[in-house]
Amino acid sequence: MSSMFLSERTYLKRLANASAAGTTDVDSSSIDLGADNGYPSCRLAVLFGAIVSGAATSIKVQSSSDDSTFNDLTGTSVTVADDDDNQIVYVDVVKPLERYLRIRVVKATQNSTVDGIFAEAYDGRIQSSTDDATTVSASSERHVSPVEGTA
Repeated sequence: MSSMFLSERTYLKRLANASAAGTTDVDSSSIDLGADNGYPSCRLAVLFGAIVSGAATSIKVQSSSDDSTFNDLTGTSVTVADDDDNQIVYVDVVKPLERYLRIRVVKATQNSTVDGIFAEAYDGRIQSSTDDATTVSASSERHVSPVEGTA
């Protein structure tokens, strides 16, 4: 039986915290698609803050079979416009050939700020009701047809 809650059909993990404005590339930690119910697909998203005019910023997905040596995935590079301040830029990958995925944010010429990076794995063999316990608060909740009133 399929759950009505998206949170029970996905696995959410924070891959990187905010990083200061600058021109230094950012490599996120990885998500393991072989663990946690074997998710074959994943959306990886970068939350951007301020981006200075003229910044040359892009993101790309990298994969690894051993969670150590990462290589770019063909066609996954996305250019981030210098007026994409406070936007979310994502890449959705279905059935990658390697078990581990991460995001690399490539920064050059002018400052850009990363507010955080997260991954949301989906289409798992088994429905999950838990996310990554080290990066997603256990205080998260689910509600069905809540009525208006005091939260």
